[in-house]
Amino acid sequence: MKIGELAQAAGTTAKTLRFYEEQGLLPPPGRTSSGYRDYPPDAIARVDFVHRGQAAGLTLAQIRQTMDIRDAGRAPCDHVRDLLDARLHDIEQQISQLSALRDTITDLRDDAAHPEPETCSADQVCRYL
Repeated sequence: MKIGELAQAAGTTAKTLRFYEEQGLLPPPGRTSSGYRDYPPDAIARVDFVHRGQAAGLTLAQIRQTMDIRDAGRAPCDHVRDLLDARLHDIEQQISQLSALRDTITDLRDDAAHPEPETCSADQVCRYL
């Protein structure tokens, strides 16, 4: 199928597909006699996999590693599990950091609830920060 057909079938753009090809996420397609890219039907599944990996927060490099494992004839299940474990760990850390930030901002906001500008010294921009 031509690049526009693949883009429509996969819910993406031709520009994105060319980028995926440059990044090694799609193997270089064959060419028609007139020079157009000619993708095989399984290209849709590969693009779908890229989209699902991105939705899970994986990087394109991680997605490419997973595809490389599959392309080498091995099941990437353990690799994917490890990537997802690492992603979950990262998310838990981000949640913890955001929770601490929320608490800090809440405390600052509480302190600033009843401003007293006359208590600020000239060398302070704002005593609540």
